[in-house]
Amino acid sequence: MTFAQGPLLWALVVVALIAVGAVLRARKTNIGLRRQNSELHQQRDMLQRQRDELHVAHTGLTHQHSTELADVRRDAEEETKAVLKAAVRTLQGLADEQQVVIENAQQKYGDDPGMLADLMAVDHANSQFGRRAQGIAVLCGGWLGRRETVASVFDVARSAQGRIRQFDRVRINGQVNFSVVSKAVEPVAVVLAELLANATNYSAPGTPVEINIQAVPTGVCLIVDDAGLGMGQEEKDRAAALLAPQAAISVSSLGIPPQFGFAVSGVLAARYGFRVSVDSVSPYGGVRAVVLLPDELLTGDVPSPPPVAAYHDAEVAALPRRQAPAPSPTPLFPPVAQPIAAPQPTGPVATTAGGLPKRRRKSPVSVVPSTEPEPVRSNEETASRLGAFQRGTRSGRDMTTMEGPEFQ
Repeated sequence: MTFAQGPLLWALVVVALIAVGAVLRARKTNIGLRRQNSELHQQRDMLQRQRDELHVAHTGLTHQHSTELADVRRDAEEETKAVLKAAVRTLQGLADEQQVVIENAQQKYGDDPGMLADLMAVDHANSQFGRRAQGIAVLCGGWLGRRETVASVFDVARSAQGRIRQFDRVRINGQVNFSVVSKAVEPVAVVLAELLANATNYSAPGTPVEINIQAVPTGVCLIVDDAGLGMGQEEKDRAAALLAPQAAISVSSLGIPPQFGFAVSGVLAARYGFRVSVDSVSPYGGVRAVVLLPDELLTGDVPSPPPVAAYHDAEVAALPRRQAPAPSPTPLFPPVAQPIAAPQPTGPVATTAGGLPKRRRKSPVSVVPSTEPEPVRSNEETASRLGAFQRGTRSGRDMTTMEGPEFQ
């Protein structure tokens, strides 16, 4: 070995030793990194397990909170409905008692057309009060009561007409040879009244609202057309959900002030087996509401006439009672819906302290006006026609109210 080869050999040995040391250090570093990576993986897995456990606990707590909140809301809703149901039951009883008093007064004072007109105005207001009480009772799981006899479809429509404020805007067209079975008379009248109230409230004053009675292969349709602005798609969707409810309707979800119409209609339609829809457009650009009564709720029986004794005084009212000069005749059906003044007294006119004549209050007559002006009638004809209209509207709403289950 030469001298020159000796240093080179030592240089190679040194380089080899350095390389071996570097490899050993790299291996040690790699082993440490692997150990650290394994520990990090273990920590990650532990954190994931803790996260999953927290997620499960959160889901359970959320479900428990939702369940308890639903229970609290359900209890609050049931308590609210129970309170409203008890209060409305009292109001319904008072309304029925008031109806009896009004009917007795109509029979007693039926010979005076002015007095009869005022009493019929009171009767009309009482019927609206009764309709609202019935609607609240229905939403609270209460009862409507039931009739003992059937009623013609036309009488049911006329009964619904007499339960709304702007009754004089409603026109009933068409007739069918069917009657509504006794258990469905009151529910159908209430639903139709709610639809008529919506039609008159959401259309321009003075525009007509039509009820068209039409026989169809599956039953009879009561079609209500108004000349309002119609409904948007969102309003139609909400109305469809209320008219075909999939669950109990919450009273607190009806808004402030609460909108009862569609909610009451949907509950009664589902309960008694008929259908209500408001998703069509009327020929006048407004809303078309359709009540479809299936064959199961119809019958060919003719409704029995009301007892003669109940309306004897109304007929006797058509006869003159005394020879004193009669007051100016009051037309029953004016060409426009205007308040009809009571007959002026024949005695001296009352005056104020300053010597001016006192103004007397005028009351509208709760009757259905015709579309054309009619000639002036005598008092006897007026009283007779008032009694006839009263019998017609009452024949569709008379019922024996009784507390009991809804399905009777």
